[in-house]
Amino acid sequence: MTVRGKYVEVDTGVELFVQVIGEGEPVVFVPGWTFTSEVYYQQVEKFSKTNRVLVVDPRSHGRSTVTMHGNDYVTHGTDLKKVLETLDVKNPTLIGWSFGCLTLWEYGRQFGYENVNGMVFVDMPPKSLSIKEEDDWVEGKLDDLAAAYTAYLRNSQGQRDFVSSYASNVMVQRELTEEELNWIVEQSLHTPYYIAASLFASGLFSDYTEEAKNSSEQLPTLYIVAEHWGETATSYLKRVAPNSKVQVLGGHFMFWEHGDEFNRIVEGFLSEKG
Repeated sequence: MTVRGKYVEVDTGVELFVQVIGEGEPVVFVPGWTFTSEVYYQQVEKFSKTNRVLVVDPRSHGRSTVTMHGNDYVTHGTDLKKVLETLDVKNPTLIGWSFGCLTLWEYGRQFGYENVNGMVFVDMPPKSLSIKEEDDWVEGKLDDLAAAYTAYLRNSQGQRDFVSSYASNVMVQRELTEEELNWIVEQSLHTPYYIAASLFASGLFSDYTEEAKNSSEQLPTLYIVAEHWGETATSYLKRVAPNSKVQVLGGHFMFWEHGDEFNRIVEGFLSEKG
């Protein structure tokens, strides 16, 4: 399999690297906080056989330009629009993981859904933080997330420690080998710690509840959520985005650990929505 990479200028001096491979109905993958297009290698291998697959390194991620401005999900939504326009992507299915879902919701907020065929949100609540009991699917407790921000995202070592702990305890359900853990951590370290901190804050203070409702009403929408909050997320989505479909699978990094099952779920979604 030959992976073609393109660089798309989304701002003056800022280029995004985009993997492009295959032909057919377009499917666009966006990785999560500080991670790179490389994490989707199993999905690229699978769907490039039947679809035109694009995988984006957001600004300051992976092989894209590291820049001091635009490291927020409002800008990421605008960047995604420019990528789709530049590469002439018509009516794609957009798939976001973790904070990559924020990019998709922001795209919908700014540009609507006329040029979108479907959306898949992988393990991310529309609102990261809440003090309201009824908003019961959130990223975590405020004190815990504040501690992560202040204790870890102040230097490169802290970023390594944070991602290592998160990978081992939340992302996967089995024990990682040293090689696997190192690879996961290295994906994050393409983004410098000071930019990682900005993105972390931007994501935590986002609220896309209305966009979750709108997307579920206007086009086929699928949520794939981790088992550790499957019941909570399913109940929440029935209230906030009732027209969405919900599947529960693995941990936060389920598309890597349980790649075949994840691909079957996405394949079924692509087939059902036509």
